[in-house]
Amino acid sequence: MRTSFTSRFLTAAQQRQEVIRAPVFHSFIGALFSSVSLRGLSMRAPGCVALLVWLLNDAAARQFTEEEMSGIRQRIKSMFYHAYNSYLDNAFPYDELRPLTCDGQDTWGSFSLTLIDALDTLLVLGNRTEFERVASLLQDTVDFDIDVNASVFETNIRVVGGLLSAHLLAGRAGMELESGWPCSGPLLRMAEDAARKLLPAFQTPTGMPYGTVNLLHGVSPTETPVTCTAGVGTFILEFATLSRLTGDATFENVARRALRALWKTRSDIGLVGNHIDIVSKKWVAQDAGIGAGVDSYFEYLVKGAIMLQDEELLNMFLEYDRAIQNYTRFDDWYLWVHMHKGTVSMPVFQSLEAFWPGLQSLLGNLDSAVRTFQNYYSVWRQFGGLPEFYSIPQGYTVDKREGYPLRPELIESAMYLFRATGDHTYLQLGLDALESIERIAKTPCGYASVKDLRDHQLDNRMESFFLAETIKYLYLLFDPTHFLHGGGTEGDGSWEEGGEGGQCVLGAGGFIFNTEAHPLDPAALYCCSRHTQDRRELRDILINLSQHDRQSKQPTKETEGPAPESIALKPGEKKTPPPLSCPVQPFSARLSILGQVFSDNT
Repeated sequence: MRTSFTSRFLTAAQQRQEVIRAPVFHSFIGALFSSVSLRGLSMRAPGCVALLVWLLNDAAARQFTEEEMSGIRQRIKSMFYHAYNSYLDNAFPYDELRPLTCDGQDTWGSFSLTLIDALDTLLVLGNRTEFERVASLLQDTVDFDIDVNASVFETNIRVVGGLLSAHLLAGRAGMELESGWPCSGPLLRMAEDAARKLLPAFQTPTGMPYGTVNLLHGVSPTETPVTCTAGVGTFILEFATLSRLTGDATFENVARRALRALWKTRSDIGLVGNHIDIVSKKWVAQDAGIGAGVDSYFEYLVKGAIMLQDEELLNMFLEYDRAIQNYTRFDDWYLWVHMHKGTVSMPVFQSLEAFWPGLQSLLGNLDSAVRTFQNYYSVWRQFGGLPEFYSIPQGYTVDKREGYPLRPELIESAMYLFRATGDHTYLQLGLDALESIERIAKTPCGYASVKDLRDHQLDNRMESFFLAETIKYLYLLFDPTHFLHGGGTEGDGSWEEGGEGGQCVLGAGGFIFNTEAHPLDPAALYCCSRHTQDRRELRDILINLSQHDRQSKQPTKETEGPAPESIALKPGEKKTPPPLSCPVQPFSARLSILGQVFSDNT
């Protein structure tokens, strides 16, 4: 554990048998706080506050034992089942639970959204029986052929992502699998059906999608062409997974076309705005940052690069990151700036930005990630949650943006940083979050969004991401040996067989979470894409053989014998391989171990 200035100070005082009385110490800290929180605040003041809060926390940080972590995991499970059972008892088949009135409402499309979003969390918590029951229930009850206007972005990350994840985890759940799984299966077909309903949104001159689509009739002629940046660039994980599993390249192709079109609209200083007209390619909102409306675009460039081993996506992000660090970063906060000028437009921190330290950790930028996390954690400790908007100069919430809808992003970053550093300070954040949510948001019918963190007023809504993300990341934070981390405590082993003839190694680690915390297994993509390639090669061989057979049966003149084949190549001619040939490496020798794919060229 790091030794902070404060902990060294306290240790030295204790060695000299000097007692620091709590009131005196608190008065000293209070004076420091008041010196930076009253009139004449500078931009650096909140940074000082964050540092002081972090030092206080660091001084009191303790090491969590496995017994303590196990007990916290049980508390998290109890939280999940209180929310989950409340939804089933009071809100199903509506999309979401209303926890104050104990009833339900449709929000994003009328397809039991909370149940789809929570499905893989059931398996993460080890409940195979309920996972299998709900998977069967969804197959029988969910229908995407409905006259409903649905968000293209939300349907993709929650519904398509949730069904894909559940499909890829079905083997570990002990469900009966189709031959060839994970390249086929009922949940995969449901995900494909849902995604096809979104494809009309991508039929635009630029390839960038509309924000809303009618699941039955397609895009309305009156649909606005303005959508947020994340609404254009948050499809490559789910759509590439669909294409690699099913063999239909359409999904990945439209996602890539949208990404490349968006890439071409960046400003001269390398930034993108917040909302764009997808037909004219004109930026409607020109604020550049890493928060709401933009966040998951950057996230998918990084995670897409990792999952698909794609240099193009990684290079896109690295170029963006250089501009972000140059123009938006101040004292380890990230502000909003004008995309063309780089001048500050909004000196605020948005709760959705709290994913950023976790994303940085995936790229190995730990020092920067830790410092930014410290800033965000100081806000959490100030309010018992992250307000949607937080004014950095004023050190307080922004008017009409004081709510906390139980978002997961800070807990998500804590999970990644704990995995990267082993620092138990991140476990302390997890425990703080658990206790804050229990104390502030719990109701007899679930957990309610916090309408105002200043007085803890509640709102009559429990978003599906509370079960899909917040609780999942919280549980995984306290279970470092979980199978999603490469361990095997929740299953019978750390990997499983899949593909035709069981020739693929799946679930061995390296899972990639989509922006709704639905884990995707890169090994499954490789497995199915290899099957598809093998089938295509076999088809081409059979076609060549049939064509060769027809040509050999054509009548020839008896006086003319076959021309002898010359072993010399003509100028510019390339030698073609015979119709049948054996690969250097047999298919069964290809493995995926701990997320590392070994191909023919390895």
